Amino acid sequence: MTFVTKLTFQSGNRYELEDQLSDLQEMIERKGAECKGPHAAPTEHHTVPQYRNLAPGDEFSSWDYTVYSRKLEIHGNDHIAREVGHMDFPESLHVEIEVEQKKPLGHRNK
Repeated sequence: MTFVTKLTFQSGNRYELEDQLSDLQEMIERKGAECKGPHAAPTEHHTVPQYRNLAPGDEFSSWDYTVYSRKLEIHGNDHIAREVGHMDFPESLHVEIEVEQKKPLGHRNK
């Protein structure tokens, strides 16, 4: 059975995100694993109100920020996927890891 490791990266700093993913993809391919992506997700824009105190109506200007997301998949090579899962990424990068088990066609559950 084959494993697919799906990585989701999010950051408010697009340039750092792109730089980290470029280095990661180069390392994965250099070690011989099949890598799909990075695939860009739509950019998310958020607005958060900021209050001076708990009384209604007394506000600072809203805080606006943008979140950039990319997805990357590693197919098959469990050792490299495990290595990536144990890497230290910058604090400005949010990383989610999902592992999916793919069964070959015609495989029966018993």
